[in-house]
Amino acid sequence: MKLQQLLSFTRRGVDDFDMIDEGDVIAIGISGGKDSLTLLYALHGLKRFYPKKFELKAITVDLGLGIQKLDEIAELCKSMDIEYHIVKTEIGDIIFNDRKESNPCSLCAKMRKGALNDKALEIGCNKIAYAHHRDDIIETMMLSLIFEGRFYSFSPKSYLDKTGLTLIRPLMYASEYDIKGFQNKMNLPVAKNPCPVDGHTKRQYVKDLINGLNKEYPGIRERFFTAILEGNIKGWPPRNPKKPRTKSTKNNP
Repeated sequence: MKLQQLLSFTRRGVDDFDMIDEGDVIAIGISGGKDSLTLLYALHGLKRFYPKKFELKAITVDLGLGIQKLDEIAELCKSMDIEYHIVKTEIGDIIFNDRKESNPCSLCAKMRKGALNDKALEIGCNKIAYAHHRDDIIETMMLSLIFEGRFYSFSPKSYLDKTGLTLIRPLMYASEYDIKGFQNKMNLPVAKNPCPVDGHTKRQYVKDLINGLNKEYPGIRERFFTAILEGNIKGWPPRNPKKPRTKSTKNNP
């Protein structure tokens, strides 16, 4: 995927769900993975021509498990003139050594988001951008169906009452396939996920399940995503598309 197409996906998501307002200061959560680094490029590129002026800041929450390539990420942010902050925590030690959690993902996510929110408020941000893409939205819907018995996925835009922050997901129309293509094209400084349970979660099970279904019934991802967009999911803001839709370069294999 070329930068131009990435910006098209990003602009569509931002416009469809009114994600950005004049004067916003947006914190980008940078994990070091391909998704968050792609989001960094996407919002930096959008900022150059978007009619509403906004500011970007980048934040990495260090869980204490070790993050590779922090220097390269810092240099990338510097080249884009984006303020970069690293928040040191002991979340990994608390979860895996102190509490010895057998199912650590939920607690880890809660603590990580808390640290990110606190830092975003400290540095004057009013919004936080997460790098969730189309496949993340579909997988969350399947997780909800299988393990909770409800049709749900996280919203493209959410207001967090406790903090006053607004959470946005500008990459919602880009597929993981698209993002992998962008990673390869731009040679992003992607850091390996240091989490000990990476690849052994319910989300990985659902990802593999959807891959299998898509091989047997090609196009099922697109149909799942359409069902989500048109499903009147509680908590989702109204969609107001203004431009022709941009299709993914390919339905993931």
